[in-house]
Amino acid sequence: MDKPGFILVSQSSNILKNFVILVWLVKRFIYSSVVGKFMVYIVKKKVKGREYFYLRESRREGKNVVSKDIAYLGKSRRGAEKKMSEILASEKKGFKGSEIKKEMDKILSIDELATFCKRRGFVYPSGEIYGGLAGFWDYGPIGVELVNNIKREWWKFHVQHREDMVGIDGSIITNPKVWEASGHVESFVDVIVVNKKTGEKKKVDKHEVKGLGKEWEVKGEFNPMFMTKVGAIKEDSTEAYLRPETAQLIFADFKEVWENARLKLPAGIAQIGKAFRNEISPREFLFRAREFEQMEIEYFIAPGMSCPYIDEIRGIEIEILSEEMQRRGEEKGEKMEIYGAWKKGVIKTDWHAYWLSEELRWFIMLGANPDKFRARQHTSEERSHYASDTWDLEYKFPMGWRELQGFANRSNYDLSQHAKKSGKNFEVQAEKGNVLPEVVCEPSLGVGRAFLVFLFEAYGYDKERENVVLSLSPKIAPFKAAVFPLISKGEVLEMSREVFKELKEEFNVFFDKSGSIGRRYARQDEIGTPYCITIDSDSLKKKDVTIRDRDSTKQIRVKSKDLLGVLRGLLSEREGFEGAGKIVETRVK
Repeated sequence: MDKPGFILVSQSSNILKNFVILVWLVKRFIYSSVVGKFMVYIVKKKVKGREYFYLRESRREGKNVVSKDIAYLGKSRRGAEKKMSEILASEKKGFKGSEIKKEMDKILSIDELATFCKRRGFVYPSGEIYGGLAGFWDYGPIGVELVNNIKREWWKFHVQHREDMVGIDGSIITNPKVWEASGHVESFVDVIVVNKKTGEKKKVDKHEVKGLGKEWEVKGEFNPMFMTKVGAIKEDSTEAYLRPETAQLIFADFKEVWENARLKLPAGIAQIGKAFRNEISPREFLFRAREFEQMEIEYFIAPGMSCPYIDEIRGIEIEILSEEMQRRGEEKGEKMEIYGAWKKGVIKTDWHAYWLSEELRWFIMLGANPDKFRARQHTSEERSHYASDTWDLEYKFPMGWRELQGFANRSNYDLSQHAKKSGKNFEVQAEKGNVLPEVVCEPSLGVGRAFLVFLFEAYGYDKERENVVLSLSPKIAPFKAAVFPLISKGEVLEMSREVFKELKEEFNVFFDKSGSIGRRYARQDEIGTPYCITIDSDSLKKKDVTIRDRDSTKQIRVKSKDLLGVLRGLLSEREGFEGAGKIVETRVK
């Protein structure tokens, strides 16, 4: 056979370890490299009834065989087959091992990413013409589209696609008694320390002070909430705060939301919005800022209620670093099935196991590499004042493992505090009478941190093209397509405008008629546009257009009347690129 082959492996939600269900071609394609032999094959994972396909690499290291997923191939078998064929075709260029994933792999520092984001219109330092202000950032014309798409996908996944979730949009400034009741005024405290040699300042939690070296001096405690005044006349004004988190108005508005939405336990309330913390030392680009945006859920259950969705998470694996492992001094966790970790008692509650799996699944669905995530349990010293148990979903950034998303078991702390302070009744009806609901899990994710994950996952420099390529998922790409007339006047320009106008009704599409076609392709590669559509003189005669795929640079020809439907199929990943039209060879890739 002249085509490269692969093995398709099924990892279903019920039996993770059931293997080969289909051999597409009998011949296995094995490559040699300086470190030994390895093979690549397609793995199908079925999670919550949905199928996802990945390219997996297995290589021999000494006496062991090490396997890892190296590329996300989409949600259809046909599309996965096509994409793998395109990736394996690159072997002819001399790629080895993980280089098959993309020639452009490169370890990018957080500062290099910040420079790239500024150059391409993703993110700017706020007020930079006056020197900027540490910890504050502005999203540019490309960045705001990416951020909005991330938020839209999060909202669809967590709210609109579920029956047990509703949303609110609370105020940034509210009655200060909300923050008194929540404990933020009294307990939301960090410690300022200064390095005696370098003068570096940073904040640490109280439990971290003992572990600091002698070069650090404690300068005191501070509350990171921003204070402001409400009222035009100073003497009559009220002292208030910019909210340090989005959670509290979910609790303050809880009873009204519950009754208006006619919710029943278990159920959640979600919110996306700005929060503010007066960080002593904002750093690492968007990772630690003073103004940031959160995507947060408070999920409520009756006391002792078990998770009815727990069987849906079978087969989802992650590296787990428990409190016990940390106390033994271990820095590397253990790869476990999340369901199995819950059954063994490593993860204490079925709800934590479920929400950890759901949040990991959301990232994977949008193209993130599951091997770069881990779940770390907070030690008792570092848990927040309101939490009985907390886990972090962490991501391996270039600067090391960092918290990406927190999962706190707040119990009934917040509702009971607001009940005491306000004198209101927050109980709701359950199967066995009225109960005060517990927040069993609080999936809380920073928009900026998710933004960084997707950029780090997507960024690469293509040596052959000699430009950056952002391999973003089509779902979150700032522009879904770009339209290029090869002739910037006359009928070709007119047809291009008509195509652009039709696509613009449904998708965010870019129009560009300036510069060489190669330069136009490069500009779109750098901002992650998955498909470029060109119209030439042949398009006028044959009433068709050319679509160019960002990742493979392959091109197909489709009828202009079918373009909208073809693009829908490509963007939803229901259709593989090569099967969507007739492959054509072009001089410019």
